[in-house]
Amino acid sequence: QVQLVESGGGLVQAGGSLRLSCAVSGRTFSTYGMGWFRQAPGKEREFVSTISRNGERTYYADSVKGRFTISRDNAKNTVYLQMNTLKPEDTAVYYCAATTAWASLFQGDYDDWGQGTQVTVSS
Repeated sequence: QVQLVESGGGLVQAGGSLRLSCAVSGRTFSTYGMGWFRQAPGKEREFVSTISRNGERTYYADSVKGRFTISRDNAKNTVYLQMNTLKPEDTAVYYCAATTAWASLFQGDYDDWGQGTQVTVSS
């Protein structure tokens, strides 16, 4: 089991940028695939992005492809989500999560979750 703490959320105007961070502790970070998910008001939580254990492979939801970049620093036990060209529809609580899989798009594969960080994009 690992503990995850997100940070970096906030209020930004449309077209702006934010970088989310997720600090992970508890076990060897490099043995976990990592993911970002989000939940908008009144909607189900959805996949945003995932990165493989060694950081070589990344996957994105179509809605964020080309605007968001996931990365990880295994020396710092941290995963990041750089979000550019933000849109009002990106407004949500963003969660990072850890999976023992190499990487995964599926929420059911993730055992450990952070508490979430709010991202609000104004028009």
